[in-house]
Parts: sequence; structure tokens; C-alpha cells
Amino acid sequence: MSRNHNWLYWTTAVFGIVLLAGLPVLGATLSGIKRPYPGETVEVLVQYATRPTAEHQRRVTDRNGRIRATFQHVSLAHYELTPEALADLEADPNVVSISPNLPLGATLDHARISVNFSPLQAIYNTSGRSKAANIGVAVLDSGVNAAMSTFNRYGSTRSRIVYSQSFVGGDTNDGFGHGTHVASIVAGVDNITSGITGRTRWFSGLAQDANIINLKVLDANGVGTDASVIAGINRAIQLKNTYNIRVINLSLGRPVTQSYKTDPLCQAVEAAWKAGIVVVVAAGNNGRDNSQGTEGYGTITAPGNDPYVITVGAINDNGDFDRTNDKLTTYSSKGPTTIDHIVKPDLVAPGNLVASAQSPGSTLVTHYPANQLTFNSYDPNGSSTYSPYFFVLSGTSMATPFVSGAAMFLIDKDSSITPDQVKAKLMRTAWRDFPATMTIPVSTPSAAAYSVNADIFTIGAGMLDMSAAYNDTTTPSGSAASPSASFNTSTGTVQLNGIGAKNVVWGSGSPFATNVVWGSNVSGTNVVWGSNVVWGSNVVWGSNVVWGSTSPWAQSTPGAELVSIAINGDK
Repeated sequence: MSRNHNWLYWTTAVFGIVLLAGLPVLGATLSGIKRPYPGETVEVLVQYATRPTAEHQRRVTDRNGRIRATFQHVSLAHYELTPEALADLEADPNVVSISPNLPLGATLDHARISVNFSPLQAIYNTSGRSKAANIGVAVLDSGVNAAMSTFNRYGSTRSRIVYSQSFVGGDTNDGFGHGTHVASIVAGVDNITSGITGRTRWFSGLAQDANIINLKVLDANGVGTDASVIAGINRAIQLKNTYNIRVINLSLGRPVTQSYKTDPLCQAVEAAWKAGIVVVVAAGNNGRDNSQGTEGYGTITAPGNDPYVITVGAINDNGDFDRTNDKLTTYSSKGPTTIDHIVKPDLVAPGNLVASAQSPGSTLVTHYPANQLTFNSYDPNGSSTYSPYFFVLSGTSMATPFVSGAAMFLIDKDSSITPDQVKAKLMRTAWRDFPATMTIPVSTPSAAAYSVNADIFTIGAGMLDMSAAYNDTTTPSGSAASPSASFNTSTGTVQLNGIGAKNVVWGSGSPFATNVVWGSNVSGTNVVWGSNVVWGSNVVWGSNVVWGSTSPWAQSTPGAELVSIAINGDK
């Protein structure tokens, strides 16, 4: 594709990491894609109504197009198209949408208290039971540093990384430093500090006996594309039975550019969900973005906008052992999702200043060495020099693996549990005793304080409570797809849609009724917040930005939240 025609442009900010985004595509009309001139090609993802056949592929190659990839479990194909091939696809009635191959990127000790992991850990330790042994979690990220002993079995040199593959070229090591951090939260073992006498901190993840499937979809700069992520998801589905992959962790995303119903990235995560894999996705780090006058509402990123997946926002645990003073972070993206208005996030979990395993020599560690812990921060006899083992990062990227780990414990308890049942249990049992309004002083990017409201579009069902979810004895049935919402300008209320017969998990006749899942502020199917205390300034709802049918964030720079969030968080 010629670099002289800018049909992709730079933008920033999903997980505190510099990202790329693209122009929106609506259906198969190619809106937003600049047609290539004769002799040029354009790279696209094509979604078909049915699985593409050899004839579909031949029509592309006959017109001098190139097949970059096909996907066994998703009705998508990755092509490089000439003008002739593009025109042929546009006229094909079997084509649902043609989308640009959008670039995207990456977005413990105290945190484990906030998610109420300690009682659950005590149950496993007392009984001598392994924590999610023989269950696989696919980490689609910037790779995992297999040399770190945190991924070995406890007290052993035997690695729990059972499979690795790169979809961005090169090796499967973590050159960015994000994937190793994420993988250690979901399934790390503290083989490093366990032998230190008088250690003051612990760095174990959650599912400490689980197997890790390392699918590298982001490069050393934390950047990948829709195609690389879809290829990774497709591979995880292929390997599901081989490695008992039950959870996919996606601590990544990009701006929403079209409805989830046609977005190829969303269609890929739905394919995994329908294959029996729980998909957990970061909400995004655009909560401070007021560029559209929405106070951060409407900034959920894809594929977290898909109603099937579990979308996770981030809270600040204040670095202590008391979850009653936890607050939402200023940067956690808020719903509803643009275009489809899906109620998101589904849950929140700790994501601020989380210490986890580092990948030595990686881009983040090299550029931000001060985020390494010092030896004496966990070893009373250690020096004040930087440790090569632990690194601090912030963002919804860090919150996501806490929910992935929790899902694995529910699967460990009941191997027959479905992704919908996992989602329903986690949401039903969430802790939601946040104050109605939280004032958060931050040192970056300014000294000003942020005011954040605890509502359905900021905290979702509430904060992850692992012990409560594990001990929940109800058996949900039906779909757990997140409902859509609509705003009534005359009454100032939000109506929840799609929670009837098609979504019996949230229906009024089940133990997972809306008032149980989303708390007492939900009355029937009406979220009667209404007041400025919850919604903030009326200017948020005075425009059609949030409730419109397009996504303004897909065409602008959303808040310029660069790597500063990942490195600084809320302090």
C-alpha cells in the first residue's frame, strides 16, 4: 500500500500505551477507506456472511489481490486488495463488511485483598489443592518472558508456559514488557521472594498452577493490528482442546469504529466465547477524556464493546489492605459504548500501580527504570538498587488479568461451567459499596482533582469479589450478554434494553435480576439515577455525542493519554 495516501492516522491512548487507530468503516460500503489508485493495494479485513470458500479466495487472486490470512473459526479473511479486487468484494452479496486492518496496542500484593482473594486462597492452601492446575489461559499480548521463574511451577524449574507463538514476527519473548506483567498477575508464582527471611511483600498471581499459552500479538513497541489479534484468537480456539484453554486475556484495544455486529475484532472474540472460552477484555484508559464534553463517558474501546465478553475497568486500591477506601481510577474508560450503547464495563478490579513481574531489557523497563522496585522494598536486608524482577504499571490492562484469574477458579471448581455462567456469577457477587461520588486528587497530568461517579457506566456491577463468586451456589441459565441502554431526555433516566426472554440471566424473574446485579439504584429496567450527583453535569447528556450513532473518538485524538498513565497511574 502506498504511504502517500493517509487512510490510517496516528492517535493515542487506550491503555496508557501509544496506539494506532483507523478511520471508521460502516458496512461493506467502504466508508472511511480511501480507494487505492491503479497499481496500489489496500490492506483490509473482510467479514463474510458464511465461511469464505476457495471461490472467494480465487476471485481475490484473479484480480491480483493477495491473501494475507484466513481464519478457521471466524468468517473473516485478511486481504491486500487491488482496486479491481476491492470493487468485486464491494459488490459481493456475501460480504458483510470491509474494514481496515486497524493497528492497536497494549493498554499484587495489596490488590489481592481488594478482590477478596485471601479467603479463597486459604481454602486451597488448607486442602492442599492446586490452583487451576491443567487449565489453560491464553495471554494475547506482547509476549511472555519465559526466563522469569514466576512462570515455573512453585519451587521448580519446570515452566508452565506450554505453548508460544508470535503473530507479529520475531521470537515470542516480551520485548515491550507488558505481556509478562499481565501474565504474572493472572498466573504468576512468587519463586523469587519465597526464600527471603522476613520479606515484606509477596508477588504471586492468582491461578498459580495454571498453564500459560503465550500468543504474541503486539511488538516491542506494544503495537499490533486487528489481524494479528484475530490470528491469535483463532489459534487459541484451535488449541482449546489440546491445552484446555478456557480463558483468553486481552489487555489491549483500540477505538470503536463500527458496530460490534460487524467489527471483525468483535466477531473474533464472539467466536471464542461461543467455543466455550471466557474472554476478558480491558475497558480502556480514556476516562479523563473530555474532548467531546462527555466527562469520559462513551470511551470504552474495542473489543471491550462486545456484549458477550467481560469488560474490566480499573480501581485504585490505595496501596493498603482495606478495600472500603478503594476508588475508581480517573482514567478507567466509561460506558455506554459508542454506536451500540452497550452497558459497559461489566466489572472493575485493581489496576493502579500494580507491581508484577518485569521483562528485563524490554522497552518499558529501559525507558522507565524508576518503575522497577528496589530490592529493599521487599527484602529487609536488600539494597536500594533496582531489582530486575518486579515492575509497576497502571491501567485497565492490569485490572483485566485479575478477572481472568477469578474466572479460572470458577472453572476449577466446576469444569462444566459456561462462559455465560462465569460472567453472571462474577457480576452478581461483585462488591459495590463505593461512595456515590469519588473525588480523586492526582499529580499527573495536573494538580487538579477529578470527580468520578459510581454508576452503571463507571463501575458496572461493581468490584470483583473472588471469594463471593467462588462460593455462589446459584446456577444461572441463558445468555449473560450485556444489555444496551437508551437515554430518555424527558425523564432523565436510562432504559436498559435486551434483558427479557433473550437474556434470562438478567431477566426480572431470576436470581440474577437487574436489581441484584447492578444494585439498588436499578428499578425494574430503569436506571433512575436522574440527579446531577450521579451523572455529573447535564452537559454530558445535553448533546448526542454519547447517544449518537457514530463514534467521534474514532476520528480524533482521545485525550492524549500516552504512556504516562501506564507509568504514573493515579498518585
